[in-house]
Amino acid sequence: MSAVLVVIEHDRGHVPEATLEALTSARSIAGGLGLPVHAAAMGEGAEMVASQVGEYGAEVIHHLTSPNLGDYNPEAWGQALVGCVSSESPAVVMASGTDRGNELMAQLAARAGLPFVANCVDVAPDVSSMTRSQWGGALHEEATLDAEIKLISMAPHTVEASPGPAAGRVDEIAVDVDDSLVRSVIRDRVVLSEGITLSTAPVVVSGGRAVGSEEAFAPLEALAEELGGKVGCSRAVTNNGWRPHADQVGQTGTRIAPTIYIATGISGATQHWVGAMGSKNILAINTDPEANMVTKAGWAVIADLHEMVPAITEEVKRRKG
Repeated sequence: MSAVLVVIEHDRGHVPEATLEALTSARSIAGGLGLPVHAAAMGEGAEMVASQVGEYGAEVIHHLTSPNLGDYNPEAWGQALVGCVSSESPAVVMASGTDRGNELMAQLAARAGLPFVANCVDVAPDVSSMTRSQWGGALHEEATLDAEIKLISMAPHTVEASPGPAAGRVDEIAVDVDDSLVRSVIRDRVVLSEGITLSTAPVVVSGGRAVGSEEAFAPLEALAEELGGKVGCSRAVTNNGWRPHADQVGQTGTRIAPTIYIATGISGATQHWVGAMGSKNILAINTDPEANMVTKAGWAVIADLHEMVPAITEEVKRRKG
């Protein structure tokens, strides 16, 4: 049966927000084509994703099974997708434009001999043309796609994930995955952090070079704690060794989409903006009214961050009682 098939990126049954965004985009594309939305899930924990995927509009979840499908393995998972596509003949195959999503789609494209358009931000109703993000979002490219089966990925934060008609019927498909493809096996994992992360935090408080030192990030930590958020930083900060690379927001760091991004002492170079532009609201605190981050922010305070950040923290505490 022809459908719009969404590749479910998950981590032992946990479905990330980017995949729910891809399902939301798929519902719009499927509506234009008059087709249902299906999903393909595989690997360890795949049986756990059906209810959540169904809530976001997948009428059928194809659970791909094979003795060689365990924890994430791009070659094995890519071969499994070929088996699913051969069995179901979808009109469109989609994934989220994350590193893993693009990797799986590239595996599918290479093995099936099909073209693949990555990181789309807009797609024509018939999926014959699309706008894709290039250079980390610094420019957009208009592309056309002529193929029997259209393979695309949607750039993260293109749409806001929203639930759809609940369905979620599970269909198990046995796929052939050759033993030779299991070249890497994940034996164990170490949890580096728990709870909210920089990429999932509803509030991110970031500092740039103007913060001045590693110790001077303490007021930003205090504000983030009061707001239930995380602390980020610019590349200049990590280059100076004040914060770890894991805290960096930007094209070569973490891309964020918080409810509010508080950027303090950050000029807003293109590479940083690429990582922050998914934020729903931006407050910039800077002494330079012409700074790129100030001109792009929804709100700006032209002041010294060392005075403003503690003042905001105290006001938050006062309002919280």
